[in-house]
Amino acid sequence: MTSKQRAHLRKLAHPLKPLLHVGKDGASVASVRALRQAFNTRELVKVRVLDNAPDGPRGSAEALAAEVEGASVVAVAGRNAVIYRPDPDDPQIQLP
Repeated sequence: MTSKQRAHLRKLAHPLKPLLHVGKDGASVASVRALRQAFNTRELVKVRVLDNAPDGPRGSAEALAAEVEGASVVAVAGRNAVIYRPDPDDPQIQLP
């Protein structure tokens, strides 16, 4: 993913509210399941990593993205991470 594409996705993710909160269990099975369900209806998901998460924001986001096929971490800012996975059938977000 190029820097232009990441910047475009960050711009689209800015107004989003975090859909998933990662806590003391880190990237648990429940967190991965919730992320997969979120990707059923959208392509861009904002994740909030709480202070007591074992891996920190970058590590938790990378662990979540690794468990979902085709997902990648777009950005990590503070305690928020943005994860993108294009819809395999009908992508709504057109990358530059």
